[in-house]
Amino acid sequence: MSYTTQQIRNVALAGHPGAGKTILFEALLQAGGAIQAAGTIERGSTVSDFDPIEKDRGHSIDAAIASIEHAVAGQAPVHVNLIDTPGYPDFRGPSLSALAAVETVAMVVDADAGIGYGTRRMMDYAKARNLCRVIVVNKIDHPGARLGALLEDLRNTFGPELLPLNLPAEGGKRVADCFWQTSGNSDLGTIADWHQKIIDQVVEINEQVMDHYLDQGEASLQGQELHDAFEQCLREGHLVPVCFVSARSGAGVRELLDIVAKLLPHPGEGNPPPFVKGSGDDARPIEAKPDPDAHVIADVFKVVNDPFVGKLGVFRVYQGTVKRDTQLFVDDGKKPFKVAHLFKLKGREHVEVDRAVPGDIAAVAKVEDLHFDAVLHDSHDEDQIHLAPMAFPKPMFGLAVEAASKGQEQKLSTALHKLAEEDPAFAVEHNAELNETVLRGLSDLHLRVMLDRLKEKYGVEVKTRPPRIAYRETVSGRAEGHYRHKKQTGGAGQFGEVFLRIEPLRRGAGFEFTDEVKGGTIPGQFIPAVEKGVRQVLASGAVAGYPLQDVRVTVYDGKYHSVDSKEVAFVAAGKKAFLDAIAKASPQVLEPIVDLEVNAPEQHMGDISGGLAAKRARINGTDSLRGGEIVVKAQVPLSELEGYAAELKSVTAGRGRYSLDFSHYEPVPAQVQQKLVEAYKPRHEED
Repeated sequence: MSYTTQQIRNVALAGHPGAGKTILFEALLQAGGAIQAAGTIERGSTVSDFDPIEKDRGHSIDAAIASIEHAVAGQAPVHVNLIDTPGYPDFRGPSLSALAAVETVAMVVDADAGIGYGTRRMMDYAKARNLCRVIVVNKIDHPGARLGALLEDLRNTFGPELLPLNLPAEGGKRVADCFWQTSGNSDLGTIADWHQKIIDQVVEINEQVMDHYLDQGEASLQGQELHDAFEQCLREGHLVPVCFVSARSGAGVRELLDIVAKLLPHPGEGNPPPFVKGSGDDARPIEAKPDPDAHVIADVFKVVNDPFVGKLGVFRVYQGTVKRDTQLFVDDGKKPFKVAHLFKLKGREHVEVDRAVPGDIAAVAKVEDLHFDAVLHDSHDEDQIHLAPMAFPKPMFGLAVEAASKGQEQKLSTALHKLAEEDPAFAVEHNAELNETVLRGLSDLHLRVMLDRLKEKYGVEVKTRPPRIAYRETVSGRAEGHYRHKKQTGGAGQFGEVFLRIEPLRRGAGFEFTDEVKGGTIPGQFIPAVEKGVRQVLASGAVAGYPLQDVRVTVYDGKYHSVDSKEVAFVAAGKKAFLDAIAKASPQVLEPIVDLEVNAPEQHMGDISGGLAAKRARINGTDSLRGGEIVVKAQVPLSELEGYAAELKSVTAGRGRYSLDFSHYEPVPAQVQQKLVEAYKPRHEED
C-alpha cells in the first residue's frame, strides 16, 4: 500500500501488566490482515513476544512493532503502526521510548482487575508528552467484569473527560457505537444518553461549533465538522475516549480499528515534538513539518543489536521522505551513510520497503553510529538538531559483575555496551578505583533479565555481588582554603599559590567554578589548571571517597613565579586548597533516596509496612486496587534495600513486586557517615 502522512496512525498499546496488550496486538494484526491467526502467550506464538526470554517468562520485556492496513467506508485506507509495550514497570525504558514515536497511547485496562498502578503511571507519562490518550477496556466478556463500576472508577480517577465511544452489549458479546449512532441500547444504558455526553464535551472546546450547535441543534453536527471538533478535543486532552473490546473473542476489535481510522489523529494533526537547533544559550526551538519534499529529519527511538542483521535502528520520520539509497547523516557527523535497505517491522520480521514518508516508522540496519535518540538528516542545514530529551527513570538498582571465566572480560564489556544501547533505563558503570563494573537498572527483575540476555544472546556468564552504594559528598557551610605549592628539584622548580572559597549550592545543582582573580595575581592561562585540580577532588571525594556535588568554588587570589610557575603546580595548589576549604566547611556524605512502590496482596500490608519502617523508610501512602491488591508508596535510602527482593518474596509467598525511581540525595545519619569516613581513611592514607 502506498500511503500519505494523512493516512498514517501511530498507536502504542500501554498499561498495567496482565491487561492483555499482547493479545489485543495479535487481534488487531489478525483483523488488519497482517497475520492469518492470532498467536497465544501460552504457546509462545505471538508476533510481539518473540524473544526466547519473553516466551519463557510469559510477558513482554521489550517494545515490538508491526503495521496493518485498514479500510473504512467513505475514506482512504489507513496505515496503522502499532507498538506493543511492556506492562511491568521494570521495563519502562522501552515503553517510554515508544511514546516518542506515536501520536496516540491506547491504555489497555483489564475489565476484571480494573485500574492498576501501571495504568496510572503511563497515563501520567502520556499526558506529560501531550499525547492523545484512549482507554481500551479489554476482557469485557469475562464473567467477573463489572463494566459499569469500572467506567465510573475510570472517570473518577482520570476525570469526567473520559467518555465511551462505544459500549458493551449482550453481556460483552458485541459493542454498540455511541459516537456516530444516536439510538439503541447497551449493557450500560441508552446510546442516546452517552452520545449526548460526547456532544456536550466536544462543543465546549470550539466556539464556532458551539454556536452552530446552539443555532441548528445536534443533528447539524455531522461529518467533518464533528470530526474536526473531536480531534481538537483529543489533541488538547479535553476528551479521553473509552472503547470496549474482548481481544480473545474479537468483540469490538474491528470497531476499535474503525475508531483508529476515523477519529484518531494522523502525524500532521498531533502535537509536534519539541526539536531544538544548537546548544546552550544558542539553542532555539524549531518545528519539523510533515512535508514529504523537505529535508529529512528523523529520530531513532529504538536500537536492536541483532546477531544476524547487525545493529538495527528504528526511527520515526518527522520531516521529508527517507528512500532506499538516500544518503543520511547521524547527528552532527560529517560522513553520511547510504540507506541500502529500508525496513518495516513485523515483530522479528523485517519487510523491505522503498520509502518512509513523514509520520512513518521504519528501520535501517548495519549502521554502527546509530544510537538511541540519534537524529537522522540529509543536509548539513540540519546539523545540531536534537529532539528534546525524554525524562527516563534513573536506574538505581545496582549489581556488581565480573566475567565468570578468565579471558572473557572483553566479550563481557562488548555485550554490556550493546545491552545499554538498547535500553535507556539500563546503565553500565565502571569504578576505576575499585576496578568494579556495576550494572544499574530499575529493579532486581530488570537486572535478572539483563543477565539472562547476556547468557542467551551473547554467551557470557557472570558472577555477581552487591555494589558500593552511590553515595555523594557535599559541604554544608562556607569556608576559605589556601595552599602554596613549592617544589625545588635542582633545576627549574614548581610554584603556584591559590586562595579560594567554597559554598554549598541547592541540592541537585551540581558544581560551579568562578574566577574572581584581579590584578593578574594568577595569570589567566593557569586558571584552567586550578579548575582541573578542583575537579580531581570532585571526582575522587574528600572525606569518604565519593564524588562531590552541589558546591560553588570561587578562586579569588594567588601568587605565581615568572620562571617556576607551571600548569602542574597550579593543579596541585588548586586541589590542596579545595581540600583545605572542604575540611572547614562541615562536609557531609549524602545518600541516594529512592521512591519505592511495592505491589502485593492486601493481607501482607502489615509485614511490608513493618519491614520498611525498619529500613528508615518514610511511607507516603497506599492505594487499594481491585482484586485485593495494594500499592505501598515510600521513600527509602537505597543502602537499606540490599536483599529486599528476596525479603519481599519471602513475606508475600512470591506474589509481591516492587520498582524504584531515584528521588533525591540527603545527608546520611551521623553514625553512618562516621563509618564511611573510617572505612575510607586506610585506603586514602595508602594513596
